[in-house]
Amino acid sequence: MGEQKFDKIDSVPVYRLVYDSIERQILAGQLRNGDLLPTETRLAEQFGVNRSSVREGIRLLEQSGFVERKTGKRLQVAIPHFVDVASDVSRALKLHKVTFRELWEASLAIEPVVTRYAAERITSDEIQELRRNIEQMDKAASVNRVVELDIEFHNMLAQAARNRALILAREPISLLFMPAGRAILPKLKTQQRIIDAHRAILQAIEGRDIAGSESWMARHIEDFRRGYERTGLSMDEPLPNA
Repeated sequence: MGEQKFDKIDSVPVYRLVYDSIERQILAGQLRNGDLLPTETRLAEQFGVNRSSVREGIRLLEQSGFVERKTGKRLQVAIPHFVDVASDVSRALKLHKVTFRELWEASLAIEPVVTRYAAERITSDEIQELRRNIEQMDKAASVNRVVELDIEFHNMLAQAARNRALILAREPISLLFMPAGRAILPKLKTQQRIIDAHRAILQAIEGRDIAGSESWMARHIEDFRRGYERTGLSMDEPLPNA
């Protein structure tokens, strides 16, 4: 029997260990939003590493949104914004060549639930913002602006639902639907159908019609699928580039 062979073990860069250690403390709640971090010199002493390794680890933390500089040059703990997290996930979805069908199925599962909670929890000010969004879409002249307002409408509903887990779940999907909207609108001229659906959803929400608002959102998402299929694009291929 021959000797068993193993692959070489890759060593982890020191700066990554610095990043991982600080990230763990943030996620565990040992470091909280707004807490000041020690200086680079002090961190280097505590970790027993060079300042250059600490500096690089801090750079990664800043890129990830876990730390920021507000008080002079001192670093403090921060919480990454939903959009920053979603952008990272969206890139991963693109790299994995997620198809329109997969994104649509996820949207069909999430968006009606979001709308249900929005109907229960929305404020009068948020209703006014949704109304203004629809008015702006009615006057929008470009495809890009219509798609941006469509996504904004759904984002505002998510905020009104007041469920951060749902916001995080749907945000990367929302970002990737931009190229789908750009593919559908120029060919099918569906702007008015979108506006009509948004008005019906808003009317149900204003009337606190939870079942009706959820039902209308499901119809709206179904209509989106039909529009995509009518363009001749495959449901089982990755989305066109944004």
